[in-house]
Amino acid sequence: MRLIKGFLALLLLTTFTALSQTSQFQGSVPTGAASPAPLALTLHDAVDRGLKANLGLLVSDSASESARGQRLHALSALLPKLDAKAGETIEQLNLKTIGFDLKIPGVNIPTIAGPFHYTDVRAYASWNAFDYNARKEYRSAVESRRAAQLSVMDARDLVVEATASAYLQIIADASRMEAIRSQVETAQALYERTADQQRAGTAAGIDVLRSQVELKQQQQRLLAQKNQFDKDKLALSRVIGFPNGQEFNLSETAPYAPLTSMTQEQALVAAVAQRSDYQSGQARVRAAENDVQAARGQRYPTAGVTADYGDVGPALNDSHGTFTFVASAKINLFNGGRIAGDVIRAKAALKQRQDELADLSGQIDYQVRTAFLDIRTAADQVAVAQDNLDLANQTLTQARDRFTAGVTDNIEVIQAQESVASANDSLISALYAHNLAKVSLARALGGAEQGIQKLMEVK
Repeated sequence: MRLIKGFLALLLLTTFTALSQTSQFQGSVPTGAASPAPLALTLHDAVDRGLKANLGLLVSDSASESARGQRLHALSALLPKLDAKAGETIEQLNLKTIGFDLKIPGVNIPTIAGPFHYTDVRAYASWNAFDYNARKEYRSAVESRRAAQLSVMDARDLVVEATASAYLQIIADASRMEAIRSQVETAQALYERTADQQRAGTAAGIDVLRSQVELKQQQQRLLAQKNQFDKDKLALSRVIGFPNGQEFNLSETAPYAPLTSMTQEQALVAAVAQRSDYQSGQARVRAAENDVQAARGQRYPTAGVTADYGDVGPALNDSHGTFTFVASAKINLFNGGRIAGDVIRAKAALKQRQDELADLSGQIDYQVRTAFLDIRTAADQVAVAQDNLDLANQTLTQARDRFTAGVTDNIEVIQAQESVASANDSLISALYAHNLAKVSLARALGGAEQGIQKLMEVK
């Protein structure tokens, strides 16, 4: 029953961890007070702040400290233990209770001894000279500690990824907002021109209404995009731990640059060698292997020594040294299947760690290949979107000229404006997807702090 409860607790903990991990890296511990003036924030500054205040990283640091404490606890089982004690004892005995009830005719033999007192100052030492189980448990704790340290490094990569993604999202929001603002100005100019033409008798009232509807639609899009821009800035503040209410402006943009620094094959090799979470998984497998050996080691003999030395007597100036030394060996003869159960459970945990590591290897391969696919596709989309935007702008220019010349009504102009807006949005989305794919590749390779600077220069 205890094993089942432990398994259920582990299952619930694993599920909860998987569900909460993402939200942890989207949160932070705000520090400091908000400054009255907006701050200029670079991507480098944002990453530095995130690495100091992000909740996911702080939780990983706490887990690493817990693993360090577990290692010290396991080490203590292998080291000698020393204690000291000083005591003053006052005692009175009823000799009858220990079977001393001697009776001699004519002699009064008291049966109460005391009260008497003595002082005992003593040092105690013990040492497990050989304990295979304790040695393997210590080796497991060492590997678990290393796994926790590597998990902290992996958490840093996740913080960098979350911060860079949020930063790039705001850049994309700002670009969309500027594009829509340009569309508002264009729609405003069309409305005013159409109104002038109506007053001059060269345009119908329906054209004025149509251009006015287009203007209101663009204004609504601008309001919605401004709201999304402000919300995404708040999301970045949460990731990097800005003080509540702190205003800031991005001081960098993300230009487009094709990826030429490495091939997919090079990236696959580098990812396995560099990923901290993969190295952490390997350490967890080694820890589980030591746990199996520790469980089996419970059947092996153990040897230890205990000793004590001290002075005991009625007073410190009337005492004599006494000591005890014991060397012992112990072997397990029968335990009712407890050790066999521990071995089965340790083997099951080892199998789970091995399966998780194998899955992580496949996940890393998938992440690298997916990132390259996204980068290549986004690069192609950027080229197509740029050409489409150029064509849409040419179409808009011609539509305006035709409307001004009275060849057509403003439906053609409005449709051309919508095409330009759509082409602009497609280009912005493609640029954002390309840079976001580079961030994903930096995460997939490991060492995201340096990888982002290498893969994507943000200016």
